[in-house]
Amino acid sequence: MGFWTLLKGLLLFVNALAILNEDRFLVPKGWTLVELHHTGRRNSPKGQIIGLIHACQYMRLPLMLINTAVIVMKLIFS
Repeated sequence: MGFWTLLKGLLLFVNALAILNEDRFLVPKGWTLVELHHTGRRNSPKGQIIGLIHACQYMRLPLMLINTAVIVMKLIFS
């Protein structure tokens, strides 16, 4: 497993976090920013994961550009 494979795997993971539907998957489990602000536990592991999910959802446009660049690189070098 090379560095390129590791980066592609990380990109797939970030894509998966970016497309999570908050109403469908996160709200029933209580994994929302609203719940996090009410409990005040932002530094807990659960709070860190919620922050990561929302950061990935916020950065969708740059993520689309990175995906496009990876696809072009695969087409050129494969």
